[in-house]
Amino acid sequence: MEIDQLLAELRQKPLPRHVALIMDGNGRWAKARGLPRSEGHRQGALATERLIRFAAEKKLVPYITLFAFSTENWARPRQEIEFLFSLLEDFLRKKLRELAEAGIRLWLLGDMDKLPGRLQAAIREALSATEGNRDLNLAVALNFGGRWAILEGVRRALAQGLGPEELTEESFRKLLPTGGLPEPDLIIRTGGHQRLSNFFLWEAAYAELYFTPTLWPDFGPEEFLLALRDFQGRTRNFGRAVE
Repeated sequence: MEIDQLLAELRQKPLPRHVALIMDGNGRWAKARGLPRSEGHRQGALATERLIRFAAEKKLVPYITLFAFSTENWARPRQEIEFLFSLLEDFLRKKLRELAEAGIRLWLLGDMDKLPGRLQAAIREALSATEGNRDLNLAVALNFGGRWAILEGVRRALAQGLGPEELTEESFRKLLPTGGLPEPDLIIRTGGHQRLSNFFLWEAAYAELYFTPTLWPDFGPEEFLLALRDFQGRTRNFGRAVE
């Protein structure tokens, strides 16, 4: 189906407000082609850039979260980690003006203190430069884990001296690192695996899950639109009875 036809079809029905993506499959993409893992990550970064540009241009979804680096990814080879961080830093420094001009606001989800100093500086600059933008909220989950996020919410509650009677689901949600964002309506995972892998554990309570065997470097705007169409075909009752 043509992308323009898909777009026209999608605009006839309610769309998700927040879509989160678990970008999986860079290494397997490279291995299947006899290439180093670094080339898989490079191509994955290009796929990310294409999708962000498309989403910002078409204005279908106001919030997108990218699961870029988990708290478990520190177990990977040091050389691979350093390459991933340099790739992200390079993207932020080269594309910051383009992000700002496209109306994209950047959010950072995760423990930034453990990241390299140069990357931290690039992130802070990007956060500041895009803070006033409203067309697309792009959250990057970097050094992020669902269990870490819940523990961080507990730490914040304790630091504020909140008692058990003051904590509700809604008040606790606001204490989470994701508290400034709406909860995701749709979580897409590429690469064939059907699990959350310690991503949005609290936030995913009522998210629709979409799994595709497509490896991340091959995931493009058309497949993104197909995931949105799949979302529109589901019934969301949030535990309530539906006639």
